[in-house]
Amino acid sequence: MHWDVIETPIGRLTLCGRDGALTGVRFPGRGDALAEEARRPGALATAAEQLQQYFAGERRAFDLELAPDGTPFQRQVWAALRAIPYGAAVSYGELARTLARPDRARAVGAAVGRTPIPIVIPCHRVIGADGSLTGYGGGLQRKAALLDLEERTVRGLAPEPAWALRQLVLA
Repeated sequence: MHWDVIETPIGRLTLCGRDGALTGVRFPGRGDALAEEARRPGALATAAEQLQQYFAGERRAFDLELAPDGTPFQRQVWAALRAIPYGAAVSYGELARTLARPDRARAVGAAVGRTPIPIVIPCHRVIGADGSLTGYGGGLQRKAALLDLEERTVRGLAPEPAWALRQLVLA
């Protein structure tokens, strides 16, 4: 495994990969310490570039090889997350119904919460049935910021200049 760090409007993100595939995106302060000798600046340049394009409002879908570790059920949920359109949001129950598992909303929620490649696998697009923001590994402020970015882009607006500055508080 190798890793690198990129600066983004929502803080420093740690990108993890192996064999040319992205295996993880970590928010600041999340996850175990990584071996410094495994840091490979530039090894995940394509992922870093696409994430920067996303934050600039220039990319709506990622074209990356992904290799998330998870159970078959988790991988099924993560594939369904990737099918949620940019700028849209669905509830956990709606996501469970798209998987033909309406009785498994809690299990779906648990799988969403274990998404190892957030943003690229857009777990931030899943919200509560009442429209409220619910748990997010990067914190609810980051989830709100990502949804705001996508909403503004869909409406044809650039990310507002203050958006990035507000998010630096999170770093």
